[in-house]
Formats: sequence, C-alpha cells, structure tokens
Amino acid sequence: MNIGTAARASGVSAKMIRYYESIGLIAPADRSTAGYRLYGNTEVHSLRFIRRARDLGFSLDQIATLLALWQDRSRASADVKRLALEHVDELERKARDLQEMAATLKHLAQTCHGDARPECPIIESLAAAAPKE
Repeated sequence: MNIGTAARASGVSAKMIRYYESIGLIAPADRSTAGYRLYGNTEVHSLRFIRRARDLGFSLDQIATLLALWQDRSRASADVKRLALEHVDELERKARDLQEMAATLKHLAQTCHGDARPECPIIESLAAAAPKE
C-alpha cells in the first residue's frame, strides 16, 4: 500500500510516517519502481503501535525502546513494566505541576479587579518573575 493508504490504516499522518522514517524510528520503506513508498501490514501494525504509544504520552526515545522490546521476543516483561512505571511517575509529576500552575493562575485571577484600571496582579506577577537584563 502507498503512504496515504498506510496513513489512513494506521491513524498516523503521511508527514509523520516520513518523519519517523527520517529519524530511524521505523525502517525506510521499500520503493516502487516509480519511487513511491510501499508499506505492508507489518509496517502499519508498527505505526499503530507508535500511535498508541504517542497517545499515552511516551517520548520518541521511549517509543524506540518500546518498539525494540516489542520486537524482542526474548524480552523480560519486567523491562516493559519498569519503563511504563517510570512514565507514570513522569506523568504524575507533570499533572502536579499543571495543578500548581492552575492554582496560581486561579489565585491571581481572583485578586485581579478585571476592570478598566491598569493595575493587574497577573501582569505584576509575570513581570516580577522576569529576569532582569
């Protein structure tokens, strides 16, 4: 199948398929005599794997590791579990950071009068945190 068909079948855009190929995440596609990329079911399955991993927030480096583990039938499931739990820790840290940012902005918005006056604690807070040059 051509890249457009593979993109539709995998849920990964043609642009991202070309990108994944350029960075070595997937092997270069075979080419037709006319030079078009050709993909089979195996490649589409790998692209679906990548898409699902991206949907779960894994980085490209982590996905490369997961792909290698997936393709290694002698792998230890403990290796996969360790990687997944490290990612969970990272996601939970990011979630805490986002909650803190939301709480800070909510507090600043509550202290802002939101009227025609120029005084604004949101702007003042941002300006106070800006490094001086």
